[in-house]
Amino acid sequence: MKRPKLSYTLATFFIFAVVLAGCVGQKENHKETSSITQEDLLQAKWQDVLSQAEGQTVNVYLYGGSEATNRYIDDWVAPRLKKQTGIILNRVPVNDTKEIINKLLVEKQAGKRDGSVDVMWINGENFLTAKEKDLLWGSFVPELPNVQKYVDQESQVIKNDFGEPTEGMEAPWSQAQLVYTYNQNKMQQPPKSAEALKQWVKKHPGKFTYPAPPDFTGSAFIRNILYQTTGGYEQYLKSFDEQKGLDNKLEPFWDYLNAIEPYLWRKGQTYPESASKLDQLYANGAVWMTMSYDPAHAANEVKDGRFPESTRTFVFKEGTPSNTSYLSIPFNSPHKAAAMATINFMLSPNAQITKANPKIWGAQMAIDPNKLSEKHQKRLSALDLGKATLPAEVLAEHRVPEIPSDYVEYLEKGWLEHVAKD
Repeated sequence: MKRPKLSYTLATFFIFAVVLAGCVGQKENHKETSSITQEDLLQAKWQDVLSQAEGQTVNVYLYGGSEATNRYIDDWVAPRLKKQTGIILNRVPVNDTKEIINKLLVEKQAGKRDGSVDVMWINGENFLTAKEKDLLWGSFVPELPNVQKYVDQESQVIKNDFGEPTEGMEAPWSQAQLVYTYNQNKMQQPPKSAEALKQWVKKHPGKFTYPAPPDFTGSAFIRNILYQTTGGYEQYLKSFDEQKGLDNKLEPFWDYLNAIEPYLWRKGQTYPESASKLDQLYANGAVWMTMSYDPAHAANEVKDGRFPESTRTFVFKEGTPSNTSYLSIPFNSPHKAAAMATINFMLSPNAQITKANPKIWGAQMAIDPNKLSEKHQKRLSALDLGKATLPAEVLAEHRVPEIPSDYVEYLEKGWLEHVAKD
């Protein structure tokens, strides 16, 4: 009677030992594949970040009003990202980036630790708000391999977002720059300085105007004039609150805008309310120049038949304002590893060169062409940007940074007082 009982006890012990060993093995295996904490992600090896990101769904929130942008994300980025990293990309369109900021503010106030936004397209005032309200995760950008390899991290246009230091909290994705558009059949030599523009406007009354601020393009135009009439942009990079005697500095600027006003379209009694309205005036020949913060815009308008084939673009010799738009990770992104891997992928030479292709999108690269391999440089040079698009090196040579948003708001309000009401 005792012997069978002993056998049963030994068998039970053996089974228990096997199960226990399996549990220990599973526990050790779990340690090897366990999730990296959010704090440790920024110090983790990149391969470990990729391992954690695999299989995650990353929600990318961005402006949804551009068909070219949407196609690029859905048809080019998403399938390649999934194939290379196993990450599933879900594009969430918004009408305005402020919608994302408001969403994050609500989630923060509600104490929602796992939010709905993993990556967001952002810059300017929205970045400043997000930074001041602690809506951003942290300094993840220096950890991205493609940033280390291909981004000029010392560029003023990249390290400062409208004068606000990015501090690694947003990764550059696209660049934009103010360019002037003209019909070369009507003007052989475009005016490449503020003074030359003034003289041209006076000789050709009614053939030039600009969108009324606070239209984004119109506001960028008056900032370009500000730089040229008051001694350059450098003096405005300091904090608005630190600026002394600003009203006196701005007098030549207001004088310039008022001096050209009587010679503008409709004698300056009214201004186009948007850049698209100015484009319409140019397209029907009412004015001979228009402008855009997208260097590829004119070429796309020619391609679509809205602008004449004789359309070309130029920039001022002393430069035109340029800004960078970024990709950032919110404080409560539930998939931060996948967010980092997604942004890194979107900064790869292949993704950036494809984005720069006018047949795909036509947006300027955020990576430095000089850091590309010879193979990628040849591919970039082979892109047919259209005759109306300036070469990338010309744009880069004439790129000057934007100034802090406080100045922008001050200038827009000042324009209504000093120009529009006169």
